Amino acid sequence: MSVSKTILITGCSTGIGYCTAHYLKNRGHHVIVTARKPEDLARLSAEGFSAIALDLSDSASIRQAVEQTLLLTQGRLDALFNNAAFGQPGAVEDLSRDVLRQQFETNFFGTHELTNLLIPVMRQQGQGRIIYNSSILGLVAMTYRGAYNASKFALEGLADTLRLELHGSHISVSLIEPGPILSDFRKNSLISYTANIDTEQSVHKATYQKMLARLNKEGPAAPFTLPPDAVAKKVAHALESNRPKTRYYVTFPTYLFAFLKRILPVAWLDWLLRKV
Repeated sequence: MSVSKTILITGCSTGIGYCTAHYLKNRGHHVIVTARKPEDLARLSAEGFSAIALDLSDSASIRQAVEQTLLLTQGRLDALFNNAAFGQPGAVEDLSRDVLRQQFETNFFGTHELTNLLIPVMRQQGQGRIIYNSSILGLVAMTYRGAYNASKFALEGLADTLRLELHGSHISVSLIEPGPILSDFRKNSLISYTANIDTEQSVHKATYQKMLARLNKEGPAAPFTLPPDAVAKKVAHALESNRPKTRYYVTFPTYLFAFLKRILPVAWLDWLLRKV
């Protein structure tokens, strides 16, 4: 077991964030959790966490969350796990500018703003860990996930650049790339789809009907799905190891497509991705 560290985790109401918070707390770390809804914050507080309201689409909320975090930690923070995100389904040609902006506000811009507010704290204390929860869809693009693909590709580019720029600062940057994990991700994606995509007017109507069946399915919707503690274990390594990795693949599909992307011609990989 490593020395106890203080970590801020975003998006902890359910799924990966919730599981990771409990996993790290049980390993002796001081975990500060965030969520948007008051009822989730109350539940997390009752479970023994320091719980802070955070809406990554709102700059004022981000600044307030940082202030509250630093008050709780006497101005220090060992690590940040940028986990909060959602998926906006839909064909690229059915995504309006506003819908794409909403996807980026949470998955990219809010995450970036939060991270930039905490980097000076880590610089001043001479060390820190910044961990991003990316996706297999930050490695390869899959159909009808264009908004989410784009946000995760952008996040990976930002994280890779930040890692280079932080060289010598003793602040490490790690990317977690999960693949299929049991969570409420599909349920929340269905809400976003219903709110923002006009099925009846789309040339993709027939495909959307099949996609809706997958989004409504109970339990795993893809082979090799793992429980969220598979991600929590990777986050623990990124937090505790003396030599954290730059990338952590979690599920078999992520390992597979990372390998295939390196060896296959683009046309072959495209053919395979269209079949997924």
